[in-house]
Amino acid sequence: MTIGASGENHMGRLDAKVAIVTGGAGGLGEAIATRMAEEGATVAVLDVDEAGAKRVAAALPAATAHVCDVTDEPAVEAAFADVVAAHGRLDVLVNNAGITGPSGPADELSLADWERVMAVNSTAAFLGTKHAVPHLRATGSGSIVTISSIFGLVGSGGIPAYHASKGAVRAMTKTDALAYAPDRIRVNSVHPGYVWTDMVRGSTERAGLAEAEARARLDPLHPLGGIGAPDDVSWAVVYLASDEARWVTGAELVVDGGYTAR
Repeated sequence: MTIGASGENHMGRLDAKVAIVTGGAGGLGEAIATRMAEEGATVAVLDVDEAGAKRVAAALPAATAHVCDVTDEPAVEAAFADVVAAHGRLDVLVNNAGITGPSGPADELSLADWERVMAVNSTAAFLGTKHAVPHLRATGSGSIVTISSIFGLVGSGGIPAYHASKGAVRAMTKTDALAYAPDRIRVNSVHPGYVWTDMVRGSTERAGLAEAEARARLDPLHPLGGIGAPDDVSWAVVYLASDEARWVTGAELVVDGGYTAR
């Protein structure tokens, strides 16, 4: 049960659920953590940015902050154990942490840059899933939501490692959905279009574009009226984490303002 703006009690869509959100210190992660908490979830905010994780958690009821490099398996295992020790259970994992990487074509990409993007965007989702599943089994059911991208579905002519990493988690989601269905663990992916976050802002700045120019280029690519906001994606995650999605697994929920409808 959560408290509304006017002070009245109301049943939340995620009441009594404990959720981990990786990359929760800002951008999509912060929006997801905030909406989940508003819907009654107890949220564990994981990030390498300790100050950011603490800032987000401090604004949410009963939330905790956990410093974690999601590419470091012992750190992931320990952080997840800490969450369960603090909150008694785990119901939801949101694999949100991600980076874009360099924008050039494959022949200009260093192996180190490729491996870094794959580590944060793909390996981290594998590690999160691996170490969430035992806790979700102990709960008796659960939901894993991995943030992919429209660029896990279609090409753009650049950021090859990002495309590969997001396509990888799309396919991994489907096989994990089959693997864990007997455990009543649902596994789904969300595929946002361009959302105005620090990650997108940084990419456009590296391309030499001011915000107004970047938006002028990106807005027309989204038929529903322009580039998205973090909240546009957070509600999709709330749905997939909730019991409303009890019969949804192995799905790819596209939240892109119509970008991929062409």
